[in-house]
Amino acid sequence: MKEMKWGFIGCGHIAHEMADAFNEKGRKIYAVYSRSFDRARDFAESYGICKAYETAEEFFADPEIDIVYIATPHNRHIEYILEAARNGKHALCEKAITLNSDELDRGIAACEESGVILAEAMTVYHMPVFTEVSKYIERGELGRLKLIEVNLGSNKDYDMTNRFFNPELAGGAMLDIGVYALSFARRFLSENASEVKSVVKLAPTGVDEQAVMLLNNIKGEMVSVTLSLTAKLPRTAAVSFEKAYAEFESYNRSHKAKITFCDGCQPVMIESDPDISPLTYEIEDMEKAVRGIGDMRLDLTRDVMKIMTDVRKEWGVIYPEEK
Repeated sequence: MKEMKWGFIGCGHIAHEMADAFNEKGRKIYAVYSRSFDRARDFAESYGICKAYETAEEFFADPEIDIVYIATPHNRHIEYILEAARNGKHALCEKAITLNSDELDRGIAACEESGVILAEAMTVYHMPVFTEVSKYIERGELGRLKLIEVNLGSNKDYDMTNRFFNPELAGGAMLDIGVYALSFARRFLSENASEVKSVVKLAPTGVDEQAVMLLNNIKGEMVSVTLSLTAKLPRTAAVSFEKAYAEFESYNRSHKAKITFCDGCQPVMIESDPDISPLTYEIEDMEKAVRGIGDMRLDLTRDVMKIMTDVRKEWGVIYPEEK
């Protein structure tokens, strides 16, 4: 079977982590592009990448590239998704996949028309720990879902010029970390949320720096989400059912889960290999999807984006590209 060739766009922190995941698999990245050619060239030298491109036009014109991995700021994602579709290339895009639902719908339509796969690089849809817990749910061993509690917070330098607080770079807690928490919740909800209530604290730049959200769907499955860019929170998540609850350590990159049963039965520990990068599973599942034997859960991505778009509208958090 022919090995697929990947091209990277962007050379930031997450791109380095993805490149390390390729190295773990003994794989080579084929090409890289960055708006800074020096960064692209250095990135290529660091990871033994064949080609570093000076322009996006040259990058997308390369017929050898099968899959484009997009790791730029959020507000550039749709541009590169559409360009990938125009050039017949599959696209795996970092989260949040787009700024809003309208952009995502445009990207999906373009990729469907071109017959290519579009997916968000969301770890919780692909890690084996989540798959194993889902098997208990599907067998009915945990009972009906009742509540989900999920938190994510980090104490960023309170500098309004950095990307976390800069509206010009689509900053704010929702798109940067909220997408993890909401994707985790959607991973287990049987239906998307039909009711969302929230409280937000805005930064001086107008983006969201801290928020608490409450979600409910038509089946009465409820979710609480706490986010902050100015307070460190434990990356804890718990999913509570009628008969048990499941807890996840560092849920956005979880290698462990514990299922505790209400009847006092012995807890079940679920673990995956901690030496395997969670990004490895994204790579594998994306290639399976391209070959027509897997699902990247774009339906869940779309649901999460709808929540984020609707809530940001209520908050009045609008980016320059949306005006």
